[in-house]
Amino acid sequence: MTIEAQVKIIAHRGASYLAPENTVASTKLAWEKGADAVECDIWLSKDNKIIVCHDASTKRTTGQNYQISKTESIILRELDAGSYKDEQYRGEKLPFLYELLQTVPPGKELVVEIKCKNEVLPYLKKEVEKYKKQINITFICFDFNTICETKEVFPDHSCYWLCSNALILNSNLKKVAGAKLNGVSLHYSLIDKKLMERSEDLGLEVYAWTVDSPEEAKRLIALELKGITTNRPGWLREQLY
Repeated sequence: MTIEAQVKIIAHRGASYLAPENTVASTKLAWEKGADAVECDIWLSKDNKIIVCHDASTKRTTGQNYQISKTESIILRELDAGSYKDEQYRGEKLPFLYELLQTVPPGKELVVEIKCKNEVLPYLKKEVEKYKKQINITFICFDFNTICETKEVFPDHSCYWLCSNALILNSNLKKVAGAKLNGVSLHYSLIDKKLMERSEDLGLEVYAWTVDSPEEAKRLIALELKGITTNRPGWLREQLY
């Protein structure tokens, strides 16, 4: 079995090593680089629009400091979310979620990380309803209650709990199975043979983030996890052969 068949390569915020993260540009580039899936982050704006951005504030990627949840989308959309990375990307906007959904090629997947909480779910449901027959959409979230509610709203979609703390993971892994979530998405340092065996016993899938080292990727692949999230999807796949 080939590496490609064994593990999904997921582009972290798109091809974010090369292009401005969480933009249409980085998403399209990730597809061009052969990513199996693209991961993005969402917030709900003041006027209830689903905005793609990692941080609660726009400061880091646009240079202007707006809290997304307290700002109308018309203002957020005026910001330049590209030139901080490279002048060639000047004018890239903070996308609406639907703009990324429209880029997804047949057979590919969009992994949506919910950065806010359950207030986004009614609006997310309306958005996903438009695309669910065409696109494989997966949900991830650090907040356990929110991802459990997400699974209730989207029972036919895969939902994974995010975690980066070993103690919290160990004390909650059984709860993940009990909530009928599909699995966990973990910082790669938490994943070892013991964790994989325990997850398998509970019927849980395991994903890793964020891996830009070929050596670390090979270690994880040997453990037979489900997928690897990386900032460099094309390059990492090349290094694995």
